[in-house]
Amino acid sequence: MINHKRTEHIYRQEGLALRIRRRKKMSSQLRTDMAKPAYPNHIWSMDFMRDNLANGRTIKVLSVVDEYTRKCFRTEVDTSINGMRVTRVLSEIARLEDLPQIIVIDNGPEFISNVLDAWAYQRGVKLTFIRPGKPVENAYIESFNGRFRDECLNEHWFLTIEHARRIIEEWRIDYNNERPHSLLGYLTPEEFVRQESEKFFTGMPVKEGLINAGHSNS
Repeated sequence: MINHKRTEHIYRQEGLALRIRRRKKMSSQLRTDMAKPAYPNHIWSMDFMRDNLANGRTIKVLSVVDEYTRKCFRTEVDTSINGMRVTRVLSEIARLEDLPQIIVIDNGPEFISNVLDAWAYQRGVKLTFIRPGKPVENAYIESFNGRFRDECLNEHWFLTIEHARRIIEEWRIDYNNERPHSLLGYLTPEEFVRQESEKFFTGMPVKEGLINAGHSNS
């Protein structure tokens, strides 16, 4: 059978491959310096992924990730997710987590909606939009999306929306609890979160009243 790999192999054997001279890429003079995460719940990233059910129907997956800890808070799955649904998901996450200072997003219609803008303004959260066609400016969620696509979406044939939700949630839990990250010192996101929490509480100053109380009890 003829395919692109065999064709390339024959080209190399026959010495037909020519080196193509490419123009040197010039760096843009207009660069946007994106903030770097400095602590848990400092910067979150959000993005959508798309896939298909067995019947051909398209599903959307909204992922919300902490850039510092790499923890994925949520993978919301449905056939349609609008701006109102995005704010509802964020509010549900906020019941368990402190809201971030910044959320990095692209210019999708769900993210530029007035309802999300009002939600963020009321809670003091800054929405940072990457430039159109510059996914590298949202590198954290792009890295997550690549792993999510390779390890979950490409590996499963979803029969129904309920089936997709169950498989994707199982993958998210496994990602947070079982997958070490080299940039986290080969800890899983959950292990890294616990480590950061211990460092925070260990570094907290002890109040003078508690110290005096301890001495009086002794």
